[in-house]
Amino acid sequence: MTEPAEASILDATRATHDPGPRPRATNDADAGPSTARATALPRGPRLPAVVQALHLALRPTAYLEACRRRFGDAFTIRFPGAPPIVAFAHPDAVKQIFTGGTDELHAGEANGQLGPLLGWHSLLLLDGERHLEERRLLMPPFHGERMQAYAAVMRDVTEGAIARWPRSRPFRFHDEMQAVTLDVILRAVFGLEEGEEYAQLRERLRDLVRAAANPLWLVPALRVKLGGLSPWTRLLRARREVERILVAEFARRRARGPDGGVDVLSMLLEARYDDGRAMADDELVDEMITLLLAGHETTATALAWTLHHVLRTPAVLARLRAELDVVLAGAPLAAEHLVRLEYLDAVIKEGLRINPVLDDVGRLVKKPVEIAGWRLPAGVAVAPQIHLVHHREDLWPEPARFDPERFVGARTSPYAFFPFGGGVRRCLGMAFALYEMKVVLACVIAGTELRLVARAPERAKRRAITLAPAGGVRVERA
Repeated sequence: MTEPAEASILDATRATHDPGPRPRATNDADAGPSTARATALPRGPRLPAVVQALHLALRPTAYLEACRRRFGDAFTIRFPGAPPIVAFAHPDAVKQIFTGGTDELHAGEANGQLGPLLGWHSLLLLDGERHLEERRLLMPPFHGERMQAYAAVMRDVTEGAIARWPRSRPFRFHDEMQAVTLDVILRAVFGLEEGEEYAQLRERLRDLVRAAANPLWLVPALRVKLGGLSPWTRLLRARREVERILVAEFARRRARGPDGGVDVLSMLLEARYDDGRAMADDELVDEMITLLLAGHETTATALAWTLHHVLRTPAVLARLRAELDVVLAGAPLAAEHLVRLEYLDAVIKEGLRINPVLDDVGRLVKKPVEIAGWRLPAGVAVAPQIHLVHHREDLWPEPARFDPERFVGARTSPYAFFPFGGGVRRCLGMAFALYEMKVVLACVIAGTELRLVARAPERAKRRAITLAPAGGVRVERA
């Protein structure tokens, strides 16, 4: 539901903004879905860009839903210091964007605001051949078969966390999932075990995640130092510390020589580009920080949202427990069990549908392009709206209802369900994230009994570019 503040803001625009007629098709006789309108941007709120940014920061899903009701499946929103963003909420438009030419639509440039955090060598900020070359280099560690090597690590980390959870007081499940996914990253991606290097990197990474969670640094005008106390300064300081530790770890690994490790860092240190060149330190730093943030914060948030819905839906929880009882039959969770946990897989996908971690994905238009009948000029951005498409009544009846049955034995369109983005830019770590979510949730459901402190629905809160549960999903052990 749209919150009253958002509804009133959009209602107020009606008094100050006369949208006028929509641009006419170039040939009225042929006007239809395949005929483009004259070059123009779809209508959108006429609020100042800074006010729109504040609403998207404070009430992201409610504001987007209000925009769609007011303006339809295509509307234009604006941020300070950024090009106009044309938001699309129809799967046909999503398909056009995801299958569009990489010379027309650049995802890397659209992610440019993340450069100070991820680094300019990050896969997420690259386009064209450079992106494809980097993706080929990074892909082997995330191949499906590699996941089995990580199953025991994910299980052990989760079971260790469960053993430490308090019995006498409530705790925030989101916080606990952040701790779990960070430890999985340190072991599976960085290849570290408990010790001095592990503790040092863990603490510095936590500092970086905390600094990155504040969305204010994303606004270029707010990137000021303020005597070293601003969110921008804290972010830069935290990143420098992580970079220093990582470079020292690279040197230590290289001095030790190849050891056949299956962790991601070991594989990347031995990987070579097509010309035989190894990754330089700055390239490795940027990719490792990207893997950390893409595989830590996002997965923890998805786990928190999913458990929130499971605990609010007793029938789903009962069916999950029944499936785990049959598949595990009292044995410790192992890689071979995961393929048989079909209902758990459906639960995770429904969690990602109803509360995607990202509200949209972006592309910068480099050449004039036609999308959904709109002729868009170079220089604007286009953004398939994950949340809005995932909540379309015509695609997902009763979209606000948590119903994993939607995914049981079903094949879904990649343009109607795309929590990891799509096309050649689909998240490289998708298989890793889904695998980890299955392991962690299976361990949590089978290994303990939790109940929500409050059964009211969680509100989405922006943490940088992610949408997290505002209350952290407060639970207690039954």
